[in-house]
Amino acid sequence: MVIDGEQFQKMCASAANSIDSQKTEINNLNVFPVPDGDTGINMSLTMKPVRKIHFAPGPLSETAGKVADSVLRSARGNSGAILSLFFRGMAKAFKGLDKADSKDIAKAIRSGTNEAYRAVSAPTEGTILTVMRGCADVAEAEAENYTDDPVAFFELLVKNAEEVLNKTPEMLPVLKQAKVVDAGGSGFVAILKGMLASLRGQDVPEVADSDSAGESQNQADFSEFNTESIKFAYCTECIVGKSKNFTGEGKATTFRDTIAPWGDSMVFIDDEEIIKLHIHTNDPGRVLSEALKYGALETVKIENMRSQHSALTDAGEAAAEEPVDTTTVEAPFGFVAVCLGEGTANMFHDLGVNQIVTGGQTMNPSTDDILNAVHRTKAEVVYVLPNNKNIIMVANQAAEIIKEGGVRRLVVLETRSVPEGMAAMLAFDESATPEENAAAMTEAFGNVHTLSVTRAVKDAAIDGMSIKAGEYMGLCDRKIGYTGTGRRAIVLRMLENFPDASFVTVLYGADVTEEAANKLLARMQEKLPDAEFAMIKGGQPLYDYVISVE
Repeated sequence: MVIDGEQFQKMCASAANSIDSQKTEINNLNVFPVPDGDTGINMSLTMKPVRKIHFAPGPLSETAGKVADSVLRSARGNSGAILSLFFRGMAKAFKGLDKADSKDIAKAIRSGTNEAYRAVSAPTEGTILTVMRGCADVAEAEAENYTDDPVAFFELLVKNAEEVLNKTPEMLPVLKQAKVVDAGGSGFVAILKGMLASLRGQDVPEVADSDSAGESQNQADFSEFNTESIKFAYCTECIVGKSKNFTGEGKATTFRDTIAPWGDSMVFIDDEEIIKLHIHTNDPGRVLSEALKYGALETVKIENMRSQHSALTDAGEAAAEEPVDTTTVEAPFGFVAVCLGEGTANMFHDLGVNQIVTGGQTMNPSTDDILNAVHRTKAEVVYVLPNNKNIIMVANQAAEIIKEGGVRRLVVLETRSVPEGMAAMLAFDESATPEENAAAMTEAFGNVHTLSVTRAVKDAAIDGMSIKAGEYMGLCDRKIGYTGTGRRAIVLRMLENFPDASFVTVLYGADVTEEAANKLLARMQEKLPDAEFAMIKGGQPLYDYVISVE
């Protein structure tokens, strides 16, 4: 028995459903208690488009190519980017094949693993890469023994992958300390299990949720509806895993009553162990911050309904979206930045950024999101500022796609925070070459320290620190250094590490009032009397303060 194009498509669709059904469990494996435990969501969204591709019967190579292209463009976060590269490597190995036996599959798994490893500059043992490599090793060693039985072959692969996954805590101390296995590796095992289920004739069914609800046969006409009539702009949804204090049905009514005046169209489900919330509001950050008082955020979804309506109106009666112009060049250079918060976006626009991609912690954009923003700049050379470590790989993948065809050149500056992105923009020189600018901008953001304050989404023990869900945490250059019940005190403690700071810029979040921000500013000026300060309403959710120190 061999695998053909039709069977491979079914395997990939089953894998997509498998990872989707386990995304919350995988999210919860996130080691650090910061609100970005979205590995499961990223991997699920990366695989999701595979289910919607129409596959006509054809050779395996054609099907694998379609899967790889779809997954590559939908990739989100590091885990999603690595996963997409795995499927890209498989497609390369399947090139020219109508069908594949166990030996061909083994070669494809090795090719996929190699492709993923090449994209990571410093691979770490105990991650998804380790699980992939273990799978490739056993596939190559045992392929000859399973030439007529792909089901038994995949059973062997799944068993080995689970064994390697269970060993990841011994390879990565932080996993052992947190008593969890690697989240990305767990997602990869879920995908293999989905493929195995399909081979057994027991395809994993699609999970019914708000994203997979059936689409209407008719297209609504929004042309007579005024965008400004939308009173509350942001459709905000989340699931909260209740903390012990609120476990039990009906124990979070105070939460419901508190946020009810902040919007409309609220649906509030107060179950035994979770809260499921849907509300239309103008301040999603405030809603999410309130949610954190009752437990850990398991899923978050925020959509700008005014933008959605404008897009529908602009589309008119056409069902299909306008294609992005990939050929027009109207400027020698342009900029794309990823960020959250209206104030932060406005700040980047003031610095010269052409296109903003909404995203960051908990909301990692896809490769296609970045590609579309790059093309909308209509520039020959486009500088991309990911502003988050979990978006860099996706941005680099967009650069590879641009390189393979098109009139633009994409330069990814590996900024890991909004302050680093700000510093990079300030260093740009119109008269310099792209290479000179890349070097100067990289040097500039390398001299910036990023401080941030957020709430812990779960109890954790990190580097000897005991952190409780709901406590404020202070992060210095992405490392947790301080915890406490007062965010202002944490900021001031972090500033003690920078007595020689010259410039300090503070972006305060959606859940911080102007009065509170100004009180903090006064205290910061007392602590660093020789530094220059700027206080800006960033409006970002979840992170109350994001601070640049130079």
